[in-house]
Amino acid sequence: MVNSNFASAISLHSHASYVAVFNGLSFSEWCEQVEFHLGVLDLDLALLKDKPTAITDSSSEEDKLYHKAWEQSNRLSLKFLRMTIANKIKTTIPQIESAKEYLKFVEERFRSADKSLAVYE
Repeated sequence: MVNSNFASAISLHSHASYVAVFNGLSFSEWCEQVEFHLGVLDLDLALLKDKPTAITDSSSEEDKLYHKAWEQSNRLSLKFLRMTIANKIKTTIPQIESAKEYLKFVEERFRSADKSLAVYE
């Protein structure tokens, strides 16, 4: 039997290989591809929802499971985002621990390049 973590790593890498590497241009297209593939992988929870409150002794089992699912989604989404961004851009992005915030940072930084190029399309 194949280890599920190993299988999901292969799937994540496989999906990332279908996303054009973001090089600072075409943010909208790249973002759409990223959101699609993370959705197909069922890893988009961290992009759709804010980080849940910290787990406490009184947290329900449902809350614990949700927190675990969100953490996994966030961790793997960050890896996916970083795998699909050109190295020259990755090095300019600060260490951000939230996939949602990481994507927001990239958008704020590069969305204007999309708008300036739209005139020429």
